[in-house]
Amino acid sequence: MAGHGTEEHPHGADRLCEAGDRVYSRAVRRGRVARRDAEPVPCLLDLALLHPDPDDMDWLVPTSPQEVMTRLLRGLYDEVSASQRRVGSAVAAFEWYAGLGRQVTPAPSASEGGSAIRVLDGLARIQAAMDEATEACTTEVLTVQPGGIRREAELSEGLHRALELRGRGVRMRDLYTHVARHGQGLLNYLELMGDAVEARTLDEVIDRLILFDRTVAFIPANTDRTMALELRHPALVEYLVTVFERLWRLAIPLTAPLPDTGIEGISHREQSIAALLAEGHQDAVIAERLGISVRTCRAHIARLSETLGAASRTQLGVRIAQVGLDGPARSVGASLAFPDQGSRTVR
Repeated sequence: MAGHGTEEHPHGADRLCEAGDRVYSRAVRRGRVARRDAEPVPCLLDLALLHPDPDDMDWLVPTSPQEVMTRLLRGLYDEVSASQRRVGSAVAAFEWYAGLGRQVTPAPSASEGGSAIRVLDGLARIQAAMDEATEACTTEVLTVQPGGIRREAELSEGLHRALELRGRGVRMRDLYTHVARHGQGLLNYLELMGDAVEARTLDEVIDRLILFDRTVAFIPANTDRTMALELRHPALVEYLVTVFERLWRLAIPLTAPLPDTGIEGISHREQSIAALLAEGHQDAVIAERLGISVRTCRAHIARLSETLGAASRTQLGVRIAQVGLDGPARSVGASLAFPDQGSRTVR
């Protein structure tokens, strides 16, 4: 994770510093170690030798020495022809880890009923796990992308993975909010990907979700998305696939226009805002759920008030119910005539 200060611990996973050796050895013997005890040795988190305990974030659990050895070997096979010296260093590292490994029973894999939830702490670890899942993917990727118009930087960040998947014939389905339709970057991305990607939109979607081959899923673990959960438990993954498929059936293809509200002067987005207002949500919540700014949300509410002739927030709620904007849209030509209707807006 960025900010750990690895410059103070200039070494790789093949040999720990003295302080890291003590903390990691204690974690292996006891099964976990308090996060505060590991703060003086940030190298253990940077090298993924310790990771947060999913059941209690104040504790860190060790990566098994066997897994560390496997991870080292994976990279060394590609480098052996270029550096015999690194092979010798790795062999020495294996002997060191093997000595620790005799103290514990190897942890079972997820397929054997072991831990199927992995906490990814830091953007670098999230990126590495996503790249690994992309490399193993052979059939399908399902994603939910909340928020509004996607920034060019966000789209470019995952473009290399998308192109790699397209090259292997992997199909992709993406869910966005309706607001994302107005982003030129998204349209350019979909044009580049061609028929490898199918996109649909909804008024609002769930938080970010990425599913590979219906076997592994990634979801955020905190609000700023610097931590994520990698899920491999079959029941959890199946549940998330079901959620995605139900949202997909409700969504509108990006190539199709949004349906008319059937009420003159009221847009599809204003109808969505009206429905959320009728549920009692505040402006900030409505904006977040629809992927727009609070300022834009309030501008739409003002136009709604003017169109419906509402002079207060309370009166707006009444008008919304009278017109039927709190439920399914009425047919085209629905009357907007109210007693004493004016052109006032909510103050």
